[in-house]
Amino acid sequence: MKIILAGPPGSGKGTQAELLSVKLDYAHFSTGNVFRDHIARKTPIGIKANEFVSQGKLVSDDITLEITKDFITINKKKGIIFDGFPRTIGQAKGLDKMLTELKDKIDFIIFINLLDDEIIMRLTARRTCKKCNTIYNIDFKPTKKPGICDGCGGELYQRSDDTEKVIKNRLLVYENQTKELKSYYKNSGRMHEIDGSVGRDRVLKEILGLLQAK
Repeated sequence: MKIILAGPPGSGKGTQAELLSVKLDYAHFSTGNVFRDHIARKTPIGIKANEFVSQGKLVSDDITLEITKDFITINKKKGIIFDGFPRTIGQAKGLDKMLTELKDKIDFIIFINLLDDEIIMRLTARRTCKKCNTIYNIDFKPTKKPGICDGCGGELYQRSDDTEKVIKNRLLVYENQTKELKSYYKNSGRMHEIDGSVGRDRVLKEILGLLQAK
């Protein structure tokens, strides 16, 4: 089964993707993680992607889709959860075309919705470890020692894109992209929307309910 988890920054889609991938034994596709893996291994695709990343640019759709196809091929015997991908209409159409060629398809598109005020509250409270990149939240997932990672003892910091000004801009970008994506997927009969404000466990239960009904 192939599942797309979409939602605004801070909606918890990454957390849900991790929980579902473990619970269902599915492969977890996160473009950021997959890009970093290819770049670190200096694969031909990684070298292409790094040309964009090193200049602070978004990786082009064609390279993103190339990396996606590689991931799907490697995990052809497993279910896949696409975490925040596709982001654009070009990527969505490219993914559908790719899967059709592989005689496969997307089974579910799940949008996790959350109000802007709660997103801003969640993200401005987020802190990341400089050493191991573990993410904490000073409001509902604090560390035992303030400013220190529980796992490796590294120093925590606030990412530059977790400030209120940047978050508001990211939400505008997301809203514009989402309108197109929802329009693209809405008549497929596979799109579902979930209220992300009900909490991590309730959201997970609702997603699992949808999948089990299938």
